[in-house]
Amino acid sequence: MADFSLKGMGVALITPFKADKSIDFDALERLLEFHLQSGTDYLVALGTTAETPTLSWEERNEIVRFIVSHVQGKLPIIAGMGSNNTKALIEEVNSFNFEGVNSILSVTPFYSKPTQEGLYQHYKALSQASPLPIVLYNVPGRTGVNMKAETTVRIARSCKNVIGIKEAHVDIDQVKEIINGAPDEFSVLSGDDSMTIDLIKEGGMGVISVLGNAFPKEFSAIVKSALKGDINEAQGAYERIVRCCELLFVDGNPAGVKCALHLMGYIKNELRLPLVPATQETENALKQEIRKCTE
Repeated sequence: MADFSLKGMGVALITPFKADKSIDFDALERLLEFHLQSGTDYLVALGTTAETPTLSWEERNEIVRFIVSHVQGKLPIIAGMGSNNTKALIEEVNSFNFEGVNSILSVTPFYSKPTQEGLYQHYKALSQASPLPIVLYNVPGRTGVNMKAETTVRIARSCKNVIGIKEAHVDIDQVKEIINGAPDEFSVLSGDDSMTIDLIKEGGMGVISVLGNAFPKEFSAIVKSALKGDINEAQGAYERIVRCCELLFVDGNPAGVKCALHLMGYIKNELRLPLVPATQETENALKQEIRKCTE
């Protein structure tokens, strides 16, 4: 089982790039320091927000090793490892350097559109091969398949090293069904910043956040308030940053949050194709909202 808690706000880290599109490790160090000082509960590397499909195998290992070395155990680290080829995923898990990593985040197989039985068998095979606890990741808007609550509960009950799910399906009834059916120690996390408070109200444990990249202090405080049962306080605080949150997704993720971090002086506004930077209109709007969010 995990030796850390999934409770609170995890941050799905971006990957900063230089103008030549190589990884900007100086900027990554600035971001890690930012999170070490700002209330982030744990870090997620190599997720969707990290532009992981554009990273080579060597770059992925290098990023995780850099994060582990810099954080030095001060925050738990989760590494994203997903594929629509189960055999290839298991081979990658078996060869990846997970030293200093606490858990794996593994997205449902994308593009192939497996059945619910196929999803179950995929995660069962991963569970048997994994040296670390596993957090499932259901994001049908990106993968083309929704893992139903009954499948998630089946995995949670039969695969003891599967410790939680990042659930990005917008149907709160599906979230409730998972929370009610899974073992007590199984953590349900929001994969959508905007539904975090609603998920916590139903018994969820927190969020793996995009917004937290740029506003860790502000969003962490909101999550902590909600977890304490201060829902009105959490909702009031979220209303003050909701426009910022909306703007981060106007031109897709991570274009919006990279634009915000660029405006805040942490990174260059660089993405790897096929992703491109946010529009000038979005940048101008973010510039105004960031002032309000951080006052």
